[in-house]
Amino acid sequence: MQIPNGHYIVIEGNIGAGKTSLSHKLAEELNAKLILEQFTDNPFLPMFYKNPDRYAFPVELFFMTERHKQLQEYLVKRDLFQHYTVSDYVFSKTLLFAGQNLEGEELRLFQNLFSTLNAAFPKPDLLVYLHRSVEELQENIRRRNRSYEADISGEYLTKIQQAYFEFFRMQQAQIPILLMDVSGMDFLNSADDYNLILNALQKTYGVGLHRVTASELRTSTEL
Repeated sequence: MQIPNGHYIVIEGNIGAGKTSLSHKLAEELNAKLILEQFTDNPFLPMFYKNPDRYAFPVELFFMTERHKQLQEYLVKRDLFQHYTVSDYVFSKTLLFAGQNLEGEELRLFQNLFSTLNAAFPKPDLLVYLHRSVEELQENIRRRNRSYEADISGEYLTKIQQAYFEFFRMQQAQIPILLMDVSGMDFLNSADDYNLILNALQKTYGVGLHRVTASELRTSTEL
């Protein structure tokens, strides 16, 4: 399998969308270097979900420094034996989440730090966003039963979703973005659903925002 857009592929999505599961499968498919966000190592995350006003700055600062350290190690250095790199996050999401959780002087300080750290990284050759309804996200979160996610509200998921869409509007002049509606799809357990994803990724996407629904994916394989 080949992805014509290039070697650096990012799979993004809201909490519970399935981005890490798809990244695992895609990396295996491509024999790719896999970069996964180590969110469980953030000691402030459980406290943030219970008291976001108090713990927003340390949780976002920890995420940013850990993401930078990881990408500096795995992304900047090319591996001659692995043509592709698949990541389940883009560094820019650091600022996306911070914009929802911080304000005032904390946000301005965070933005300055982010601008300095972000300058070192290449842009993705393709950014894939997995879209699901908030209700489906909540069901997936309940199903995986992580204790620190128990207090995530539908309102918070909606805010994050809207922040992603705003981010795409700002970034669409710089990178190819594929917004893929995977509502009702189970690409982890269904080979048919997974193959629909692979078919979409084997097309070429120019710089800008491209949208595809689950029904369009199925229709394209039937033609």
